[in-house]
Amino acid sequence: MEFYMKLPRNKKEFVIFLLTISIISVHIIAPLITFFEVGFHFYVWLDVLTILPFIWITVIALVLLTHKPAEWLSSKIADKNDRFRSQMVINTLCTVLLMSVFLTVIGSWIGARHISMDPIRMFFYKWPRNMAISFLVEAVIAQPIARFVMLKMHQAKDKKTLAEQ
Repeated sequence: MEFYMKLPRNKKEFVIFLLTISIISVHIIAPLITFFEVGFHFYVWLDVLTILPFIWITVIALVLLTHKPAEWLSSKIADKNDRFRSQMVINTLCTVLLMSVFLTVIGSWIGARHISMDPIRMFFYKWPRNMAISFLVEAVIAQPIARFVMLKMHQAKDKKTLAEQ
């Protein structure tokens, strides 16, 4: 029942789910990673705000590209009979794993506003931190909020359907 009520049922709901998660994630993860990279200063946050639209577009594109591979990887780890929360944690872990690999490099390029070898050279130093921050934000903040939005949408829709009958 939780799968039916807390996850998207169609493409329109998937878009709402994706927008909810991506907007929350980008507004938390990008500033946090940047703060750890260059320092916790107001001017750093203002600078991050100027590049957030570009990071957000990149995140949307990467989610669409990594969605199927993350589902496949999740299916190899979790059984379809596992509890809802177990499957959600594993799916989040797989998605964040794939996304963080790409965004550790691409996000650095966007943030620095130029392409260099530095993010690739420093990948194994920065990626674990980026992965941990991203997983924590996704698992504790973004995904639960997006599932709550889906639940409320489905409850309202089901209530409307019952009222019409």
